[in-house]
Amino acid sequence: MMRAISLNQPSEFEWVTLPGALTPGPGEALVRIRIVGICGTDLHAFKGRQPFFSYPRILGHELGVEVVAVGTGVSHLTEGDLCTVNPYLACGECFACRRGKTNCCIQLKVLGVHTDGGMREEMILPAANLYPSKKLSLEELALIETLGIGCHAVNRSQAQAGERALVIGAGPIGCTVMAFLRLKDVSYEVLDLSESRREFASKMMGASRVHESNKSVLDQTPELPTLVFDCTGNKGSMETSFRYVAAGGKLVFVGLFVGDVTFHDPDPFHRRELTILSSRNAVPEEHRFILDAVESGRINTKHWVSECCPVDQMPERFPVWAEPGSGVLKALVDWR
Repeated sequence: MMRAISLNQPSEFEWVTLPGALTPGPGEALVRIRIVGICGTDLHAFKGRQPFFSYPRILGHELGVEVVAVGTGVSHLTEGDLCTVNPYLACGECFACRRGKTNCCIQLKVLGVHTDGGMREEMILPAANLYPSKKLSLEELALIETLGIGCHAVNRSQAQAGERALVIGAGPIGCTVMAFLRLKDVSYEVLDLSESRREFASKMMGASRVHESNKSVLDQTPELPTLVFDCTGNKGSMETSFRYVAAGGKLVFVGLFVGDVTFHDPDPFHRRELTILSSRNAVPEEHRFILDAVESGRINTKHWVSECCPVDQMPERFPVWAEPGSGVLKALVDWR
């Protein structure tokens, strides 16, 4: 038997007992959960605002794990390996998967969202979804999936060196977008209502300018950016973001809002011939690229972590993390 934490309904965690993990089958691996990252998906689920979600659910999809055993046919993993986890369980057969778009598989199941995740002692996973590293800490490995969101969004935008971008929302997802804009030599400004997050974006993420209001963006920007990434998941912000995009530019919705987002067609959309893109999850080759980027030092996430909480304290700390004014950029849960 093993312990797990279940989110039974909004705002209600419970320690539960699960059967012990079984022997991994062909192509599978048994892993011990070591570090779990907390992201917006988890916080929205806690507040009852997460789409595609049902209760009860074991959260946890940003994982740093240790391999305990592997099944037959697995050659890239050995006992004791530390790994990051690709939490997107795709069918591999639908139209999207056949085109390499496993991130939006028609039958996609995301750990901790559509199926139970990693807030438990051990679990069995497809070995193909585990990427080992000899260089990174478990804390760094738990942040690889988060980075995938920004990597995929920037790849969707087809950002080019020398372009200018605006990142709206300087939380964890906004920071991942900034990290990959920087890799592509794209200058970026940041808009966020939080003073602490604006300061972090300026001092730690290399933002060329930070803005605290919509008026600030329009007043201080002599030419509008060609790329705008809205990472807020806020209806008002997403609808306003159309105003910031230069003619012929691209608007990428990274954050998700549960409802309708509307815009005025003639201006700015049609007159400026804007391109609107959504961005969802990431694909395996992006996770592998990110792993290499963090291992090589091109991306440094060590200063992102605000708190690493022992698992026994998580149910008490979670309501604090869910408050917008908490000042927590990234919280981790330690199962060691």
